[in-house]
Amino acid sequence: MLKAIQNLGSVAYYYRLKPPHAAKTNAFVSTSAKPLSCSSPITRPTNPFMFLTRKTQSLGPVRAHSTPFESKMDGTSSSSVAVQSSGSARKINFCQWCGGQTKHDIPDGEEKMRAICTVCEKISYQNPKMVVGCLIEHDNKVLLCKRNIQPSHGLWTLPAGYLEIGESAAEGAIRETWEEARAEVEVMSPFAQLDIPRIGQTYIIFLAKLKKPHFSPGPESLECRLFSLDDIPLDCLAFSSMVVTLKLYIEDVKAGSRKFHYGTINKRPGSSPSDTHAYTLDHHLQS
Repeated sequence: MLKAIQNLGSVAYYYRLKPPHAAKTNAFVSTSAKPLSCSSPITRPTNPFMFLTRKTQSLGPVRAHSTPFESKMDGTSSSSVAVQSSGSARKINFCQWCGGQTKHDIPDGEEKMRAICTVCEKISYQNPKMVVGCLIEHDNKVLLCKRNIQPSHGLWTLPAGYLEIGESAAEGAIRETWEEARAEVEVMSPFAQLDIPRIGQTYIIFLAKLKKPHFSPGPESLECRLFSLDDIPLDCLAFSSMVVTLKLYIEDVKAGSRKFHYGTINKRPGSSPSDTHAYTLDHHLQS
């Protein structure tokens, strides 16, 4: 698997995919220079802001608005199963097939506690979600979207969301970019894979370029803008995954070389889910 990741990072893959839409739009390039503002509260760190370096394995204070479930990109639960928060896992109370009440036990031949239906006896498994998105480069700038939905309403993010059944990671990233930024993009290569075990999510972010210099806010975005490297609003980003991705990108650009990054974002022990400074990155660089 590690060898596969190395190969993935060393080769530029090009995709020729159909646009996820049929009709043309009156999209436009937004070049507004109006001042940035964060509509969601941001807790400022007391320690100096720390950039990630390749030699460090921890990410310093993260000025990102985070929630117990990092992305929930659409602001809703991704499952119809009735659940309640239970640390890093969810407690499933009712069966997703028949609606019967569940019991929690370790099935024969397994090692983990599972939700077992007391009516149909089926087991409800919880599997990680994959979030895919694009880091779009255009005229030495990157495209960001200001969220028009919760969580993190009013904060900035890369266009990204949950992968759908029946599409590849690249297809999902292209679709999400169209939905959030009304932009047609060409995926150039994978840039980062970030695992967040505590909330059961994996992020795959692709480097991409605009096919046409046109974009405008989709229904889930208040605004879309191109940001130069020095103007990326690191203190107004929606999620820690976006902070990590953009810091890595800034570092790569300044070093003059794009690389594929793999890392795990971990919550510090004993911290609350709402603590915006309690994330570390176990970082491994693949080229």
